[in-house]
Amino acid sequence: MSDLSVDTTLPLTSLSEDEAIFRDSVRTFADEEVRPRVREMDERGALDPDLVRQLFELGAMSIEIPESYGGAGGRFFHAVLAVEELSRVDPSVGVLVDVQNTLVINALLRWGNERIKHRYLPKLATSWVGAYALSEAESGSDAFAMKTRALEVRDSFRLSGRKVWITNGNEADVFLVFANIDPDAGYRGITAFVVERGFEGFTVGKKEDKLGIRASSTCELLLDECRVPRENVLGELGKGYKVAIETLNEGRIGIGSQMVGLARGALDHAIKYTKERKQFGRPVAEFQGVQFQLARAATEVEAARLLVYNAARRHDARQPFLTEAAMCKLFSSEVAERTTSLAVNLFGGYGFVKDYPVEKLYRDAKIGQIYEGTSNLQLQTIAKQILGT
Repeated sequence: MSDLSVDTTLPLTSLSEDEAIFRDSVRTFADEEVRPRVREMDERGALDPDLVRQLFELGAMSIEIPESYGGAGGRFFHAVLAVEELSRVDPSVGVLVDVQNTLVINALLRWGNERIKHRYLPKLATSWVGAYALSEAESGSDAFAMKTRALEVRDSFRLSGRKVWITNGNEADVFLVFANIDPDAGYRGITAFVVERGFEGFTVGKKEDKLGIRASSTCELLLDECRVPRENVLGELGKGYKVAIETLNEGRIGIGSQMVGLARGALDHAIKYTKERKQFGRPVAEFQGVQFQLARAATEVEAARLLVYNAARRHDARQPFLTEAAMCKLFSSEVAERTTSLAVNLFGGYGFVKDYPVEKLYRDAKIGQIYEGTSNLQLQTIAKQILGT
């Protein structure tokens, strides 16, 4: 059992006092600071830098970093709560916080040596944004078919290659970059490196023009014999595949929470609108056909939340969570798509225009079935686990 102060006997949707206080603070921030900026950020395709600064001040960008490094000293479950509440208002902001906490910080805490922790955790706690660079043009789901190479030269490595679909690319100051030091060894040559934006030979390339989560930057990274000090190897040489796999398992819970928050936001808008919108002399919400659709959506959103919370609780209790992470990511992304589609339908013509928020949430939902492991990969993982193969 865990030596962490986690009460795993709590009902999954019940929160401890500190969790409830933290959730409420993030919820208030999302409503007061994020909501007024959502449409402008979506149209500009960029996050408001002042909002990012405020997220650091809130403590949302350093949730699991120990207080000794300047962080909030929270648990993984706190990160899940933050991503959910922010995504309820804007999933673009939710994924910024998600990648920072569940991928970058988690990897440094688990795999970083003391030098790496002392150098990067205080910066990530106060002002630096992190990004996670695994995907390449020809290695998406087959992530370990990467072509980025790392050549050892005296006391450093020279990285050459191109990474794509990198979330937080424009905002990030530090990147976890995966490259192969021994292509003949296949995936056993993959190694993780901590790369700073200012390193020689490193360039952030074009930002993708996306369907949804438009304010979140998704960029390519260009590495032209990028010089990385040997001490910036994260974990062991040739063990980067373990860093990638185990970090992504945690990240999938984060994406699950993003999708739950997104679906909650769409459902809340739909419920409010159907109570106000009148047809045939009465509110639309009084029609049984509408009531049943909302009831089914509310049930699915709650089920998705239970799956996410269960996976997060198991993570904090140091219990196996591979299957649970895949299940929550798979189901919550499907629920988000169905719920946002229903919200657009219930808004009628207004749901199809940008003056109302459900149009954006509908666009944002699609990515949930694609990034950090497609739905087919989640099904494959679940099938292997339940069949023992």
